[in-house]
Amino acid sequence: MIEKVKQTTSEKLLLVLFIILGMIALYIFVILPQKCLFVKNYDPKKIIFKNPENIAVLNVNCGNIIIKLYPDISPKSVERFKMLITSGKYNNIAFHRVIKNVLVQSGDLEFGKKDNVNYLYIGTGKSGYGTIKSELNDKIEFKVGTVGMARTNKLNTEDSQFFILLRDAPLFKGEYTPIGEVVYGLEILDTITDDNRREYVLRPDFINSFKLLID
Repeated sequence: MIEKVKQTTSEKLLLVLFIILGMIALYIFVILPQKCLFVKNYDPKKIIFKNPENIAVLNVNCGNIIIKLYPDISPKSVERFKMLITSGKYNNIAFHRVIKNVLVQSGDLEFGKKDNVNYLYIGTGKSGYGTIKSELNDKIEFKVGTVGMARTNKLNTEDSQFFILLRDAPLFKGEYTPIGEVVYGLEILDTITDDNRREYVLRPDFINSFKLLID
């Protein structure tokens, strides 16, 4: 007759520890890399838009972020934005600045290219088309999903960089140029890689493609 061996308290604790470590490893190496499984990807071709000529589709690793542009509110800025989109300038450009639960920023065409990221100067690059004037509007709320033109600490320095808000920013109203808002895919923005230690991301995610729904 085989006797049943009783586990000591230390053995039980060790077993529990191994289980906990196994669950942590499962999350880090299996679940976390599959972050795209938890968000919905939207197909713009299956959605009816009121003004499709003002719809832009930003594609990242986890899917499409669909943006409605504001040509009536910020005509010059939207014109520049559309030009850069249609010419493919934003493709393979880094999300170089990501503040968790605050905003994501991209559009450094000079130092943010995927095949040649310059981490020393990223965030300071230009488009080569010159700056444009700020188009401030004290009636447009900067809320979750608002897309705005980034600039230096001076007005009239907008160029190609843009940001998308992940939370309301009432202090931005009248200070930054609003160019649109995310209408589908806001949750996908939460999957873009951030760095908890700094605003500028060391190993950033990139824009796969950026297109207008109707060229």
